[in-house]
Amino acid sequence: MSLQYICLNGDSYRTDEHVLSHHNRAFTYGDALFETIHCLGTRPQFLEKHWERLSQGMKILKMVSQGVLSSEIIEHFIARLLNRNRTFKGARIRLTVFRNEGGLYTPDAESVSWLMESTALENEKYELNRKGLIADIYDELYKPVNILSNLKTTNALIYVLAGIYKKKNGLDDCLILNQFGRLAETTHSNLFIKLDDRLITPPLSEGCISGTMRSTIIGIAREEGYVLEETGILEKYLLNAEEVFITNAIQGIQWIGTYREKRYFNFTARKLLARLNERAFQP
Repeated sequence: MSLQYICLNGDSYRTDEHVLSHHNRAFTYGDALFETIHCLGTRPQFLEKHWERLSQGMKILKMVSQGVLSSEIIEHFIARLLNRNRTFKGARIRLTVFRNEGGLYTPDAESVSWLMESTALENEKYELNRKGLIADIYDELYKPVNILSNLKTTNALIYVLAGIYKKKNGLDDCLILNQFGRLAETTHSNLFIKLDDRLITPPLSEGCISGTMRSTIIGIAREEGYVLEETGILEKYLLNAEEVFITNAIQGIQWIGTYREKRYFNFTARKLLARLNERAFQP
């Protein structure tokens, strides 16, 4: 494999170079946000949605970018990094924004730095999984609902523990419950179910991540004439649902085929994915 690079505050470094201090606040306090962005060639998909979520998150966490970041800056350095890494098809960008060093729990400053990484993807476009995912509920820990719940922060322990549970139980994904015992999301995706001719997804008030693909699919579904409801999802709804699928920025849509003894179809997921590809990859 050829030498790969990362980008830190606009400067390029080899991936085998040590560029972060042990005092980095993302490491010591989880004082960081991140975005994962799908790219085709050097063109990021739905960048404005990512920038909107990132800037809103920085505002909530009292981070000050001071002109260090903007959607234009992100787009520029994505193109530069992918060219440097010679990744010209499908790619995954991870952009991490962290508060600069200094202080203990109380930071010395509100200014930020950023780190960008790239990974080549097998597929250029979003593709539906051929085999339905096997999923079950992770109920060892509940996700709290508060102002931080919708953010993508580096404090991801509930997803880590759910991932361990998933692995130990031979699952493809886990459904995560919020503090009220309702379904909020999965280990890495937002949740949708098709029930009685309705398409249902938890609202942000249920504590799910404010997914860029979530909002995109909501828009596409409404354009396609689906009756879409943002409402709390009880576990019992899974037993009556016709379809269950999940969405994220990198994979687009993935369908769940099995929840315990229940089996699901993928007609809606397939249709919405086709519309997503039409929108995302038009010339």
